[in-house]
Amino acid sequence: MSEEEFKALEKEVRKLKRISQEWASQLHDLVEDRLPAGYEELPGMSQSAYEACQAWAEANAKLMAAQGG
Repeated sequence: MSEEEFKALEKEVRKLKRISQEWASQLHDLVEDRLPAGYEELPGMSQSAYEACQAWAEANAKLMAAQGG
């Protein structure tokens, strides 16, 4: 992996982490502010948060492998 590719992967991992944290924040707001009335939002929001975290985990695993660890 070239240095440029490695830096792009690091940037992608940071971006995906930010996105997953944004979903976590939205879930937190739902729990704190809108439950139980907003319960119908849970499945879609939870799925989106799960997918964001999964994307981060996959990219992070690639980064760890590229770092040799």
